[in-house]
Amino acid sequence: MTQVPGHDRVPRPARRQAGVARRLSRVALVVVGAVVASAAACGPPAGPPPARFWTDDIAYQISADPVPPHAREDVIFKVVVRDKASGQAIEGGEGRIYASSRDGANVYDGLTPGPQAGTYYGKLHFVTAGGWAMGLQFRRDSTRPIQKLDWQQEVQNARGEVEIR
Repeated sequence: MTQVPGHDRVPRPARRQAGVARRLSRVALVVVGAVVASAAACGPPAGPPPARFWTDDIAYQISADPVPPHAREDVIFKVVVRDKASGQAIEGGEGRIYASSRDGANVYDGLTPGPQAGTYYGKLHFVTAGGWAMGLQFRRDSTRPIQKLDWQQEVQNARGEVEIR
């Protein structure tokens, strides 16, 4: 084999490295494709994002299951409680969730700690459809003052029930 000056043949180790690099780039493309496909399959989270509220020094995220709530069904409220300044989960707190309808019906439940740090659950059973005035009372521990917040919640007709006009 004759060699042309300036056109040296690529040594074998360099060719081997180029082949390995090509194989690695193919593997990387497959991995990136799998990640993109799995992310697309996940899609956005089901339902609306949790409602966010703040009191003096506490931040709350409140979500309901099912959404929207229906009359004559148990509705589980998940309350995530964090320190407003530091963002740290508040554990060992005490609280309750309650609601009053326009018709004067009242429901309430104490908050019970959940498995995640700073997460509490309460269950309400709305007896009628319509607008409900909701409230939450919470304190970090028995030595701290109770902090209150309120909001409006629309409750749908019971499933299978037809609205009479």
